[in-house]
Amino acid sequence: MVKPIYVINGPNLNRLGKREPEIYGMTTLAEIEAICRDAAGDTPVRFHQSNSEGQIIDWIHEAIDEGAGIVINPAGFSFTSVAILDALKMFPGPIVELHISNIHKREEIYHRSLVSKIATAVIAGLGPRGYATAVKSLRELADE
Repeated sequence: MVKPIYVINGPNLNRLGKREPEIYGMTTLAEIEAICRDAAGDTPVRFHQSNSEGQIIDWIHEAIDEGAGIVINPAGFSFTSVAILDALKMFPGPIVELHISNIHKREEIYHRSLVSKIATAVIAGLGPRGYATAVKSLRELADE
């Protein structure tokens, strides 16, 4: 059985399509899930979103035991959560950190992601299509 790719989304991403469309666009999280599943081909995807740090950590723990790789958009937790960083440090496979906007073109508070310190790769600024890039890249990384 092929191990799934975990796609984990952090706080406020459930509001995509309505939240600051000038930054994040009009694509909804449901549409992003479809993009991920299409990009994964025959590889299973476990797609999650939570506004709760503890739930995100629980999914990372699940991925440690069951996943081939993790695509994570930790959103605001990118810059504040040592707990998510510590959980990701335990994951033995590839991790792609993803941001819809280019965090480096934004306010200073968004320039220092803790998650980047453990990520195999970082994708920022490609909008929702960045998810397809992340999933396709993760499939290749997991096969190495």
